[in-house]
Amino acid sequence: MVIFLFESKIFWQICNMRVIEEISHPRFKIQIFSYNSKYIVKIELGQFEQSFKIGEIDVMGLEDIKNMITEEFLTNCLKRFVEMRSDWDKSFRNKNVPQN
Repeated sequence: MVIFLFESKIFWQICNMRVIEEISHPRFKIQIFSYNSKYIVKIELGQFEQSFKIGEIDVMGLEDIKNMITEEFLTNCLKRFVEMRSDWDKSFRNKNVPQN
């Protein structure tokens, strides 16, 4: 369940997203969710995460999704994580710099 606070009113949203698979990996936390007729693949590394959605009708099931998570795919995810960290570090360093 997720609580959203908006204009001093509390709105409740029931989230039916559920983890259907966790894939063991030495570097990443990899989870596959089912939600709203989609599979969602979530890759986490430290404070960063990437998610990928695909319709359930676009694949033949969970095994297809697992087969899509190749070493090449994860290598590219790692490259994006490095870029994300660099972007975030730069933004953090510039947080008190006046914007023109």
